Amino acid sequence: MAGSASRPSDSRTGRNSPDGTVGIIANPVSGRDVRRVAARGAVSTTEDKRNRIARAVIGAVTAGATRIVAMAEPFGIATGALTDLRIDAEIEIVDVGATVSPADTIRAVEAMRARDVSVLVTLGGDGTNRTISGVWPEATLVPMSTGTNNVFPSLTEPTVAGAAAGLVATGVVDPEACAPQSKLITVTSGSGTSQDGEPARGWTEIALVDAVTLADDFVGNRMPADGARLRQVLVSRAHPASIGLSSLAGLLQPCSFEDDAGVLVECGPGGRPMRVALAPGLYRTVPVIDHRSVELGETVELWGPAVLSLDGDRERTIGPDEAVIADVQRCGPRVVDVDRALELGAAAGVFETSRAPTGDRALNEASNVHYHHADGTPIRDCC
Repeated sequence: MAGSASRPSDSRTGRNSPDGTVGIIANPVSGRDVRRVAARGAVSTTEDKRNRIARAVIGAVTAGATRIVAMAEPFGIATGALTDLRIDAEIEIVDVGATVSPADTIRAVEAMRARDVSVLVTLGGDGTNRTISGVWPEATLVPMSTGTNNVFPSLTEPTVAGAAAGLVATGVVDPEACAPQSKLITVTSGSGTSQDGEPARGWTEIALVDAVTLADDFVGNRMPADGARLRQVLVSRAHPASIGLSSLAGLLQPCSFEDDAGVLVECGPGGRPMRVALAPGLYRTVPVIDHRSVELGETVELWGPAVLSLDGDRERTIGPDEAVIADVQRCGPRVVDVDRALELGAAAGVFETSRAPTGDRALNEASNVHYHHADGTPIRDCC
């Protein structure tokens, strides 16, 4: 709120102490990109996202959340979902000047962090959560899926996902017991020559699920990967039932969220062919040369010339003599285990009450909604 004092964060973790505040970040364009044309991924509409947010917020408030902070954006997803909800919680809509670009998520996360949000409920795919993690790696997340490959976020019903967020945000459930820290892939370049022959500057990128090199591809390509162009696939987790680039490693050497390791797969001409679900309804043949486990902190060299894909998005080129290394470490955001959080909340008797905090307001009684700029100043006369 404008003028409110910030509560202290845990100096050891950078996380805010629980006070019942749940943040909502919805990517308005997730589940709507060109990959729906190239493959057969489901389309997530604006109305569907509003409905999911409303269900998550009702769950969070029922579990004890007292404050909801959400981002305003041109599609009106959060505002459409929250403005007319009759719930016993304070709602703040933050205007970060969204223009439907990746920078919107960055500004939204910065605003959430400044407002002492305890838990973030995210609506998007692997790329959305990667952006959030890059800005706030100490965050505690409840990621709900609307993206293409859906490896990092889950397909949990939003009602119970929101309830889990509320339980952690209020401190009823200890994140140490139900929100383990995730693994993160860090890719770092030193010096060398870029793919177009220009001197390459040093840079660092992250990925939550997979960092992949592709031959003869280009930055910004949104189409599903061509299996014949895969060269190296480094994953933090992998399962045969996944969709996307990490599913290749899952077919060869599964690696779970809990395993203190990653997997590296080398691909290219001469490798044995494998059929891999690289996108929904889209199998492609990938020539596999070798694969092995990668210990946490172990350095892996990535070769150029290639395009670097991070969680399915082609982000950078790697030059022919550019020195690029990657590793997997357990230094990512905490991710709430929804099932475990609900088990602990039920055992604590949170839901044993006759009070219905999300349904007791009269039909003509509006929720307490505040509209603020990112700096906290009111947009309208609401405070």
